[in-house]
Amino acid sequence: MSYRLSLARTVLFALVYGLAVYTGRRAALDQSGVSLVWPSAGVGALWFCAQRHTRTPWADRVLLPLTLVSLTLLTGAAPWEAALYGAAGLVQATMFRRLLARLRPNLWGGAGAEPLRAPRDLWGLLAAAFGAAVCACAVGSVGEWLHRGDYPFAATVMNLARNTTSILIIGSAGVFAAGTLAAARSRRGSRLGLWQQARSRLAGTSRWRIAEYLAIVVCTTAAYLAGFAYEDRLPLSFAMLGWTVLVATRLSSPFVLVHNSVAAGIAVAFTRGGSGPFAQVADPTVRAVMVQLFVALVGVVGLALALGRDERRQLLTQLAHEKELLRAIIDSMADGLAVIEPDGRISLSNPAVSHLLGGVTSPDDRMADAAWYGLYQVDGTPFPDDGLAHIRALAGEHVRGMEMLVRNAGVPDGRFIKVTATSLPRPGGTHSAVVLFHDVTAEHRQRDELTSFAGVVAHDLLNPLSGVQGWTEAVHDSVAGAPPHPNLDQALTDLDRLSRTSARMRGLIDGLLAYTTARQATAEPVVVDTAAILADVAGARADAAVAAGQPEPKITIGPVPPVSADPVLLRQLLDNLIGNAIKYTAPGVTPTLVISADRVGDMVSIRIADNGIGIPPGQHTAIFGDFHRAHTGGSFPGTGLGLAICRRIVERHGGTITATDNPGGGSCFTVTLPAAAPAPSAAPASSTAPASSTAPASSAMPARG
Repeated sequence: MSYRLSLARTVLFALVYGLAVYTGRRAALDQSGVSLVWPSAGVGALWFCAQRHTRTPWADRVLLPLTLVSLTLLTGAAPWEAALYGAAGLVQATMFRRLLARLRPNLWGGAGAEPLRAPRDLWGLLAAAFGAAVCACAVGSVGEWLHRGDYPFAATVMNLARNTTSILIIGSAGVFAAGTLAAARSRRGSRLGLWQQARSRLAGTSRWRIAEYLAIVVCTTAAYLAGFAYEDRLPLSFAMLGWTVLVATRLSSPFVLVHNSVAAGIAVAFTRGGSGPFAQVADPTVRAVMVQLFVALVGVVGLALALGRDERRQLLTQLAHEKELLRAIIDSMADGLAVIEPDGRISLSNPAVSHLLGGVTSPDDRMADAAWYGLYQVDGTPFPDDGLAHIRALAGEHVRGMEMLVRNAGVPDGRFIKVTATSLPRPGGTHSAVVLFHDVTAEHRQRDELTSFAGVVAHDLLNPLSGVQGWTEAVHDSVAGAPPHPNLDQALTDLDRLSRTSARMRGLIDGLLAYTTARQATAEPVVVDTAAILADVAGARADAAVAAGQPEPKITIGPVPPVSADPVLLRQLLDNLIGNAIKYTAPGVTPTLVISADRVGDMVSIRIADNGIGIPPGQHTAIFGDFHRAHTGGSFPGTGLGLAICRRIVERHGGTITATDNPGGGSCFTVTLPAAAPAPSAAPASSTAPASSTAPASSAMPARG
């Protein structure tokens, strides 16, 4: 803003402010000299708000009190009274700007450029107006007290109500208009844009809406005129608030501001003329206070209702926009998302759900059963309805990472889907389900290809490896029988190293073959006597330890219920876990294992606790990963596939496997497998190894992850 333009604005505001001061002085009641209104308070507040970035702030601080002092002197005020008016007016305008900037910095006149948008903006403006009026009254009342010797309590209350109301009515209108104009300029870039915007809004308004505006304006104006022209003492002013509520709920905020100004003008004009309910009050000071309180009440009620309605409308618009945005995001997701209500109704779903389920849609938008969609378990067996993820979530259970196979007319080759279902509590004790479908078909195919490749490579490497081992043994035998030679010992040492290397390579190939078998083998569950298999495996491991010259392990087997599992895979699982526990025992320590089990619902939990070296902290889950080894020292060689094989076998049976620390030292592995049905009436008797068994030890050498 240029220097000349800044001065011109200051002079213009001074002229408007002078007119407001003159109006207030002329609005005195009869011969009492009590001014019924003081519009200069609101005009002065807007003046300093509009000029907060001026290049000539000194001019505003000089002209405002000078104008106020000059006009009060011209209208009959005493010099000391005019001086107090000038000081109070300057303090009031300055404090309003500062308080508004602190309380509502977003508003025009504070530190921002926004109009009144919500009730909290109104409360901030009202608090700033009251605070500024308190400061001004403190200056004026204290000055009058010092001059006259007694404190003017009645005049203080009147000035406080009069100044606060003036700033509320005039200030709210000014802040709203200036903020709206600033917002329109920022959007359109010119005043022409604001005019075009107003024309477009008027053109989009229906005739019925325009007629409603006109009818309400005419009726409310007539009601206020009739109410204040009424000569009797009935308190009809309070009935006028009903018209204010009607205006605030039906008309826009600018019309509410106009209504407040018209209502204030009617109340002041008729009261000053001796008509209306407030004109019957004998005391001029009390009369002025009552008029100001009525005008303030009309302004606050009207603006609070109108701004509350505008805020609610804006929030609904934002909510609708965010809902559309959220819907667009959900619809664009490659993963399927569905929200299922307690009655099975699908309240929300995206197109990916239908695509992943093969385009099959359920009747009347409800989640159908497994047979309808063609859902199967990963191994191809039919999926029970009560085992579906969304059914379990509706029952209050959270399901994470359940995999299923979808095979229907839309997906003839089948598609693997990983389902995550989250239960959401609802009033009344019911639950909704948020279900996420993720396509893992490519991962399954890639894993199957890698597993098949590993199996083929491992199988093809056995023949040349057998040749290497055979020729190594033959050469070793030949060289061992040769006459003494300086290089003979070195040759035998090198041949021994080659034999050990070949043995380690065979162990790795055997592990790969076992891993492939556990991944690809078709599980054929039958009722298996778990205790008998454990006893057989324990006996074989004891015999193998004695044959190798190692301490004979002590294995205690408690009652173990039968399970529904594939006998071959179950034996491989238990042999790996028991061999793993025996292998990872400190040198010089006799391996001691305690095997226990119990049935929990439809599952049997088998625990194998040992006194080994334990699992390093933080690796109790990682040890089940492929090729992961927790102990990499040379004392415990391995491939890192033993526990991965166990995990594969357990997963193929729909169970779980976990590892924890044994309270007595060592580790404890817990395996859950499906229980045999019906439940056994009596548990098998306890057996303790070493047991008499001729079964050979497993060829798959386990390795702790």
